[in-house]
Amino acid sequence: MAVIKRNLEPLTTSELKQNGVPPPTTEKVSGKVWFYLVLLTIQYGAQPLISKRCIKREVIVTSSVLACEVAKVTCALFLIMKEGNLKKMYKEWTLIGALTASGLPAAIYALQNSLLQISYKNLDSLTFSMLNQTKLLFTAFFTYLILRQKQSVQQIGGLVLLILAAVLLSVGEGTGKGSSGSDADLILFHGIIPVLVASVLSGLASSLCQWASQVKKHSSYLMTVEMSVVGSLCLLASTYKSPDGVQIRKHGFFYGWTAFTLIPVLTNAVGGILVGLVTAHAGGVRKGFVIVSALLVTALLQFIFDGKPPSIYCLLALPLVISSISIYQKYPYKLKKKSS
Repeated sequence: MAVIKRNLEPLTTSELKQNGVPPPTTEKVSGKVWFYLVLLTIQYGAQPLISKRCIKREVIVTSSVLACEVAKVTCALFLIMKEGNLKKMYKEWTLIGALTASGLPAAIYALQNSLLQISYKNLDSLTFSMLNQTKLLFTAFFTYLILRQKQSVQQIGGLVLLILAAVLLSVGEGTGKGSSGSDADLILFHGIIPVLVASVLSGLASSLCQWASQVKKHSSYLMTVEMSVVGSLCLLASTYKSPDGVQIRKHGFFYGWTAFTLIPVLTNAVGGILVGLVTAHAGGVRKGFVIVSALLVTALLQFIFDGKPPSIYCLLALPLVISSISIYQKYPYKLKKKSS
């Protein structure tokens, strides 16, 4: 999927600049963006543990995802009203503009969220978080295709390390040797594969959102509302034939829910808004800061609350992931100056 002109060709670098897309430089991140990054780090690192401890296995995946989307819309509308932009956005909003900027990313994120909900329940928190970080690789790939943002040689090397870490975790956890006796097939097909597919989808959606916010100048809060509405409609349509739809009609929408189920729903909603803010202000790939710190937060919280030390495969993969993201952030691509 690439940025499309009328002749269906990708936009060139000069055309992207004219549309307001900043080139891949080492520009400083503002204090406000760092604040968003820190909050997203905490949410990212704690979310797997919160979801695992608060959402029962009986909870229907579609119901928790839909509830999260409703919470996102509520939070985003509140923030738009607080900024006093609701009336202005309402007057300027068009259906075509909303579908162009948010339609496809919304459908992608809806599928991604469902896959992540499945994976949460079948992987330990640290393994899930580390495999989930392969989204950086796919974000870099799709950012190049869509926004023509290139990677330095060092960054490519860092992405290779990330692939090695993902392969190590997939092989180690998938064979059941690092899974503490859990069913290997369950871990592979309902844990590892869903989170890897979700990473591919996340990279594509993140790049599309970055394009919409930087090229189309679409508000991140408005995109959150649009994407949540479109994603919810896609999920509701899927319930007509899906197993989740059958379960909802049989047991009810809130089957298996408790008061604690609302906690991960709300934290996930806040995280979705933070992702939009970070993507709009810092770009999809710069979320690497979140990735390094979130892994450490997840490992620490898992040991504190579950008393569960990471498996040998996690211990081997963790330095690869941290090195990968550190290299990627330290050696950004620099545009070559043309000689006079």
